[in-house]
Amino acid sequence: MSKLLEFYRGEGEDVEGRTLADLWALSDDEMEFHHDFIQWMFPLEEPSLFNFRAPVLSEEDIQAFHDEPALRDNLQRSFDRFLSFLGLTREGVRVAPAADFESKREIFRAPDHNWLRITRVLTSLRLLGLEEQSRAFHAGLTRLMEDGLARITSETRQYWQDAVFPPTAE
Repeated sequence: MSKLLEFYRGEGEDVEGRTLADLWALSDDEMEFHHDFIQWMFPLEEPSLFNFRAPVLSEEDIQAFHDEPALRDNLQRSFDRFLSFLGLTREGVRVAPAADFESKREIFRAPDHNWLRITRVLTSLRLLGLEEQSRAFHAGLTRLMEDGLARITSETRQYWQDAVFPPTAE
């Protein structure tokens, strides 16, 4: 069985001995300064450039997320926790600033590692069966920029666009 699936089912631990619930319980400061949790909460098909011990999605992992509502529910909870870290919240499917957005808004003013994390989250949600949430997150980020609440570079905007709507090979 996949170590990632065991972890996401609440039956296993990451390489540091943490459960998924432990990651959800990280404080915002811990999430900001620890860089090894994001790859477990939002795995991708390619190895991490920053964490060689991070899981890599297999076809079987992806299929399991599509087949098992409990895995997608846990992914949704991971997404909600990440949104909270950013000062955002879900209103139904829509992503919008949360009550504490102003205190966390610095994330959206200059490039940092959180912009890479956002790209990862957008991609992981799309791959693992939460395409609607990935699109809603992208739309929410776009609204932040349009409303003058975020200064995101055009290069980053393109990465986020491609994460949600991958270019087709011709």
